[in-house]
Amino acid sequence: MSIQPSPKETVVITGGGGYFGHRLGCTLHQKGVNVILFDVRKPVQDVPDGIQFIQGDIRSLSAVEEAFTNASCVIHTASYGMSGREQLQTQLTEEVNVKGTENVIQACISRSVPRLVYTSTFNVVFGGQSIRNGDESMPYLPLNRHADNYSRTKAIAENKVLRSNGQPLANKSGCLKTCALRSAGIYGPGEQRHLPRIINNLDQGLFVFSYGDRNNLVQFVHVDNLASAHILAAKGLTDEKNQIAAGQAYFIADAAPIDNFQFFRPFIEGLGYKFPSIRVPLFLIYFMSYLTEWLHFLIKPIYNFQPLLTRAEVYKTGVTHYFSIDKAKKELGYEPQSFTMQEVVEWYRARGYGKKVKSHNVLWDAAVVALLVVVVLAWAPRVVGLAL
Repeated sequence: MSIQPSPKETVVITGGGGYFGHRLGCTLHQKGVNVILFDVRKPVQDVPDGIQFIQGDIRSLSAVEEAFTNASCVIHTASYGMSGREQLQTQLTEEVNVKGTENVIQACISRSVPRLVYTSTFNVVFGGQSIRNGDESMPYLPLNRHADNYSRTKAIAENKVLRSNGQPLANKSGCLKTCALRSAGIYGPGEQRHLPRIINNLDQGLFVFSYGDRNNLVQFVHVDNLASAHILAAKGLTDEKNQIAAGQAYFIADAAPIDNFQFFRPFIEGLGYKFPSIRVPLFLIYFMSYLTEWLHFLIKPIYNFQPLLTRAEVYKTGVTHYFSIDKAKKELGYEPQSFTMQEVVEWYRARGYGKKVKSHNVLWDAAVVALLVVVVLAWAPRVVGLAL
């Protein structure tokens, strides 16, 4: 990809403290763009010199407006409730995903930011139904059919972003141009949400089976492919590209769909764990997750435990759903690069992750051997005597 951004361009990334937002910011910075990361929490990773980090809450309009001052483009990646127990935090998910997005749109208009790229998700059209090679002509899933509040609020937020396309800017310099990228599940070295959770389940011996049809197919996207798509989308909102992306949604993924569990198999085995051979029916796992969510609701005031799986996660990992990326290829010039799990495995192994070999207590082993020797010596004369 050869993009030569203007040296005057300033891109603000909401959710810039997260894994993807930080990676995208670093990629843009390397291309000579002025980058501002905006998030309620600082990134776990180091922020390179030249990238500005502004700590602020997306739920505060004034904080968002201040961060957007002098921006030429905003990439809105901030969200809440994507997985695990976060999916069960209804109010906070609503506040961040819907109200936060409304603040982003309003701040773009009031600060006359001409371009807004929204990081969306497959889930705006998916809710447990089988989808094979879907495309952008599919309607939003009815809001009452979503299994989780994250997916529901992301659909609402995406719709608000796309409908805001063409809104006049405050300084009367033009109109706001918007687009949305519907991302598959993200993976890559250093991913902080899903992969550490998988490792934790492996360490606790909880990953003992897979589930669903063996022909189940889903998609993933490497973090660098997703970053590339966002850069292309931002470019697609410019006059140079005839604003081809304005008002549009795009599915973004790596090239080919794959069985969810086979996708993670190299990661699991690469870290020294045994891949489960048992496969159980999907409905059993869905029923288990349904009961788990109810249990979480009942005891959350006392103990906010991490569910093994939520209903939405069962759908996303156990039901076939994959989408064509032809529109992104044709209109944005998106060409996903090939990646393997090997780089991911190496990143985690280098940081001490992986199955630990239980260390032996040398003194205990010596004591056991000595006891065995004493027993053998004590019985040896008797055995010899009986033999004679």
